[in-house]
Amino acid sequence: MQSDPQPFNPDALIDRLARFAHTLPAIVRNFAPADTLWRPDAKSWSVLEVVCHLADEDTEDFPVRVFSTLQDPTKPWPPIDPEGWAISRDYQSKDLKAELSRFIELRSSNIDKLTALKDPNWSIAHNHPSFGPMIASDLLAAWCAHDALHLRQLTKRLHQLTARDAGPDSSTRYAGNW
Repeated sequence: MQSDPQPFNPDALIDRLARFAHTLPAIVRNFAPADTLWRPDAKSWSVLEVVCHLADEDTEDFPVRVFSTLQDPTKPWPPIDPEGWAISRDYQSKDLKAELSRFIELRSSNIDKLTALKDPNWSIAHNHPSFGPMIASDLLAAWCAHDALHLRQLTKRLHQLTARDAGPDSSTRYAGNW
């Protein structure tokens, strides 16, 4: 049964962003240290790379775009290269604990800034050259969705590690389908 659509709720979204600062370290603790560097294939990111990415996103992407849009929607956004950062910033060589701490500090600061906003106009839009109008409320929601996508990615990595460690002649089908 599907519920009725709810109105935009920035407090719920900001709360979800705040809670993710506790969720990320909790999920990362489920990985053995060596497994935080493991990639199932050449295109996938390791747990460490995901954590570094999330910290960089909380520095250079979502908060910058949300606050810029709320303050001056005509101002161009600075360019970003999230996928390229993994290589150019050598995420695999970083210290996981330091990157987790960096993420938590950044997220806490961003939550403080979001909660300090006085009557923001969440319906204001920035005209993105590729995506068209980007509404501030949608950017806030996308920030939360981005966290959830990476939480799903990390959970999938736990499943992949289990399959890896079970060996080639084993099956995890009794657990259920992924």
